Amino acid sequence: MATGHPNLHSFPNSDELAAQLRGYVLRCQNSAFSRHGTFRLAVSGGSLPAILAKALLAPSNGSPEDTPQFSKWHIFFADERAVPLDDEESNYRLLKDELVSKIPAKFGSPVVHAIDEKHIGDDDPQELADLYQEDLMREFASKETVKLPAFDLILLGCGPDGHTCSLFPGHALLREKDAWVAAETDSPKPPPKRITLTLPVVTHALNIAFVATGAGKKGILKKIFDLEEGSSLPSTLVNQGAGEKVTWFTDHPAVDGVSFPRRGSL
Repeated sequence: MATGHPNLHSFPNSDELAAQLRGYVLRCQNSAFSRHGTFRLAVSGGSLPAILAKALLAPSNGSPEDTPQFSKWHIFFADERAVPLDDEESNYRLLKDELVSKIPAKFGSPVVHAIDEKHIGDDDPQELADLYQEDLMREFASKETVKLPAFDLILLGCGPDGHTCSLFPGHALLREKDAWVAAETDSPKPPPKRITLTLPVVTHALNIAFVATGAGKKGILKKIFDLEEGSSLPSTLVNQGAGEKVTWFTDHPAVDGVSFPRRGSL
């Protein structure tokens, strides 16, 4: 059962948000290194990779605590589209173009866990989901001994309808309790075929961060944080299921009119 409330932080501009996000991610990294020597995270697509790149590729102050040690990172995808890896709709391509290809050599390269392209053309993306779950099981130990994978960090976006990952409002996938990775065949947002981490996997992560910016998000954020009508939205369910493990990074326009207590710097 989740304890506490999610943390909502608001910043005046994207530069300040990126600076605070950098500190947060690197604290998660350093904490992960102290536990098991690697940093295992999952990321979403959309505008998140560009913001993440702005945060992580900024100049370091030279200290180990402020240095992303990418060679020890394992990056998974919170969701992915059933398209070739070089397709414009691919979250893998987006992350590669925005961040991975721009990492200076001195920081090393992360291990990026992509979907298996051999099964992208299948009518049903279930095989893609099963293979990606097997990848997770290899990294997080066997399913027989580990009920759920414990990501060090999951970085998420929030859609204008309150969806996150490829978990959409009202969809049956929100009730999935056993699978780690599920197939989506009828996404209301194209492309229709996708795979996604399930809600229990997301809320089991040690740290969860949402990034939501722009005035276009203020309506849905008010529903998520202030209004009962937003209680069944996927992003709200993450808040409810993970409580104080959740941190939201927003700019002022995105939370204009939201009454839920928010803070500035972390």
